[in-house]
Amino acid sequence: MDIEEVLKQAEALVYAKTGKKLEHLQKTVLKGTIQGQTYPEIAKENGFSESHVKNVGHELWNTLSSALGEKVTKSNFKAIFKSLKNNNFSPAISGVCQNNSTFNNINIFTSEDPSRTPPLQPQQTPTQPHIDLGDAPEIFNFYNRTSELGTLENFITQKQTRLIALLGISGIGKTTLAIRLIDRIKTEFNYIIYRSLRFSPNLETTLTNLLKIFTGSSEIPQNIETKISQTLDYLRKHPCLIILDDLQALFNSGQLAGEYKTGYEDYPLFFKLIAQVPHNSSLLLISSEKPREIAQLEKESYPFNSLILGSLGIAAKDILNSHQLLDQESWETLINIYQGNPQWLNITATLIRELFSGRVADFLKYDPTILDESLQNHLYQQLQRLTAQEQSLILHLANETEPLALSQILNKNHISTSDLINGIQSLGRRFLVEKKDMEQSTFFSLNPVVAQYVKTKNYPH
Repeated sequence: MDIEEVLKQAEALVYAKTGKKLEHLQKTVLKGTIQGQTYPEIAKENGFSESHVKNVGHELWNTLSSALGEKVTKSNFKAIFKSLKNNNFSPAISGVCQNNSTFNNINIFTSEDPSRTPPLQPQQTPTQPHIDLGDAPEIFNFYNRTSELGTLENFITQKQTRLIALLGISGIGKTTLAIRLIDRIKTEFNYIIYRSLRFSPNLETTLTNLLKIFTGSSEIPQNIETKISQTLDYLRKHPCLIILDDLQALFNSGQLAGEYKTGYEDYPLFFKLIAQVPHNSSLLLISSEKPREIAQLEKESYPFNSLILGSLGIAAKDILNSHQLLDQESWETLINIYQGNPQWLNITATLIRELFSGRVADFLKYDPTILDESLQNHLYQQLQRLTAQEQSLILHLANETEPLALSQILNKNHISTSDLINGIQSLGRRFLVEKKDMEQSTFFSLNPVVAQYVKTKNYPH
């Protein structure tokens, strides 16, 4: 079977039934089915979970069944579409062609007979999305975040989640993941907009920027309530993907994690509206600190999802390979030491290449672990944001060789229970403290790289 021909036929049927074009994963399932692949094979080859691929396939077969008036499954799909090509129309198929106004001018069945009238193109085709990425960084390398990509794509295209938080410690690759996501789902939207909040614009400025893109006009209302109302109206009428990066820049330094600066309190109210008010768009927030309103939304039944980005894992070997490092048998050890953090590994790999001629084994002989000066500066900037009680806690945790329960931390520190609970919670929301459940108890430990920095630099001095 000609794959492109079948895709065109299937897309015309789906478009006639739903008014939507085939999504990327739907096309992938169709191609795999034509090629005789199983769901597990399709999932593995394309970086999705098997259950997600099965769900997409099930919905697709249901849509085609409804459009054709006969049962379509993965096992009979090829046979049905072969019969369609041979013009063996059932009455139900003809009914779809005749009764659907969108479908009426689309000939979905091509023929090799040159005497037949060539198929007409759809009169209504979705327009190309308006993509405005502003100051988004250019992505030169992407390292196997296929599972995370599939999760975000599922949040947005399948669950139609209105508000999504992409969280994780600085340098872990959140922005890279979000930019790569755009390529996979851009056909789902009329507008795709990326903006960084690193220079702390207030909500009025951010909304003005969005409305100028939506309206193409510089005449924007001054009243913030009107700006919010108009923005929500566009999100209803036009499917939009808006990515707001560096949300942590709006938070106070020297306060517990996620507390907004004075004058920025409208942002959490706006984010909550995005989750509460019905619309057809998605707002993706990227932050290295977990906002407090996000923690609250997680407890409620709003269309909200979050993804915490963790270690790159064994895929980080591609980073070390790009630096042409030696001693591949030692690479996994290096990756584990630096927590699979792409930024930390890139910095360290540069150091190994420059001072150790790329020999990882020689670098690993040094104890304690070496932290490059630029990595130390990076960590210093993060730790400057901590409260005094958080600083006291990480000083203590840095010298512990095993994770501690809250009661153990309390016994070893002159700190109130309230300060301990709030401090540990805040460090967790900054992704500096790691939580582990063992033997029906919860234990906490400091990120090992952060712990090494604290001990090496005699922090906080």
